[in-house]
Amino acid sequence: MKVTVKSYTPLNVIKDAIRTCWDSGEKSDDLGPKDLELIERVGLKYKHSSTLEHCVFNFYIEGISRLCLQELARHRIASYSVKSTRYTLKELKNESYFLQEYDLETQHCKPQISELYERASKYIVFNGNNKIDMASIVALDNLITLLNSGFSIDDIKYALPECYKTNVFFSINARSLRNFFELRNSKSAHFEIRNLAKEIYNQLPEEFKFLFKDLF
Repeated sequence: MKVTVKSYTPLNVIKDAIRTCWDSGEKSDDLGPKDLELIERVGLKYKHSSTLEHCVFNFYIEGISRLCLQELARHRIASYSVKSTRYTLKELKNESYFLQEYDLETQHCKPQISELYERASKYIVFNGNNKIDMASIVALDNLITLLNSGFSIDDIKYALPECYKTNVFFSINARSLRNFFELRNSKSAHFEIRNLAKEIYNQLPEEFKFLFKDLF
């Protein structure tokens, strides 16, 4: 997966929101130590977190699975624009079959597994379990058969595996992003969305990371 920060609200918006509540605009030091301490104290320690909602981040996320997208979309105070499956299926239609011969039990395979994984990784996210990953590649071959059998792409979407890759434009405010990190940077979270949470945090501009560092 790849995460790119496309745009974000300046940090001083949170400062302005807090100082409006506290009627203390004249005490601002233009995001110096006093303002940063105030944001941390009021927004995080005192949990006056509505002030964090004024800050919005826009991310472009590439190469997550449909399964991960479903998990992400459960965070409802956010906005999502997802790449249409119509376009990725059109790309898959031009592929040759991935498997010439494969036995799910013996894991005997032609061509070599490493070659298969490299080709298939353009379209699917791997689980790390060889039998599951090979079954996912079989699903790609089934899709190729359907794509070349005259069915409409809208009908073929019913046969998409959950591992199929997609891209999403994702917008979320700082308060909701804290909730996302709290839930998804957990050992109980699914590995892919946990990795996504860490990558989103890693790509945040440095001046914002203090808002979330307690969750990592």
